[in-house]
Amino acid sequence: MGKTNLHSGHRERLRKRFLEEGLDAFDDHQVLELLLFYAIPRNDTNPIAHRLMKRFGSLSAVLEADPKDLATIEGMGENAAAFLSMLPQALRRYMKGKASKENPKLNDPDKAAKYVMPLMAGRAEEVFYVLCLDAQLKVNYAALVSSGTVKEAQILPRKVVEEAIRHKACSVILAHNHPSGTLNPSQSDIELTRQLSDALHRIDIKVQDHIIIAGEDFFSFSKEGLMPESAI
Repeated sequence: MGKTNLHSGHRERLRKRFLEEGLDAFDDHQVLELLLFYAIPRNDTNPIAHRLMKRFGSLSAVLEADPKDLATIEGMGENAAAFLSMLPQALRRYMKGKASKENPKLNDPDKAAKYVMPLMAGRAEEVFYVLCLDAQLKVNYAALVSSGTVKEAQILPRKVVEEAIRHKACSVILAHNHPSGTLNPSQSDIELTRQLSDALHRIDIKVQDHIIIAGEDFFSFSKEGLMPESAI
């Protein structure tokens, strides 16, 4: 029996197992192996999956890696690298669409965090969103105003004001992530919240909260009593 038949039989068994059991019982390298079936149709993806795990350390790290780095792994190539990098972004689109369809009132920090977590899922870079809310505290639009860093605070007030006006916000919720996993706000986070609250206060738009996402945890400025006076 040739290698092609062996690979075909193994692929079919793994695919069937997924259809019967789901992914919960799979090891990380097996999830990668299964995913790579659809990007690398002819080669054995098991050793490639092991190489990826050895290089990046975890499934999440593989999916969050730069596609250029993924493509350097033996057996990968640009197409497979692009496919893996696409998965977290597709997941964000799915989760964002699901949350937008439900469109709950974001009238407490837990609801706000639940809404913004999908926007941050699988991101290796820091991103900053402004949720533009209507009078019922429902989201008109989730505006991405910065990607890569939030330290360039001098450009954010103008962008935030523009987005709030464009999407007819009665109030807003600020949100960004800490990919490092550190949950507590930095001094620059606190100063940025003050600057944005002051800027929006001048046009009668209230900042309801500032949510920081770190993995599956969140920090709420309003819950911790850290919202500036202009937002109270």
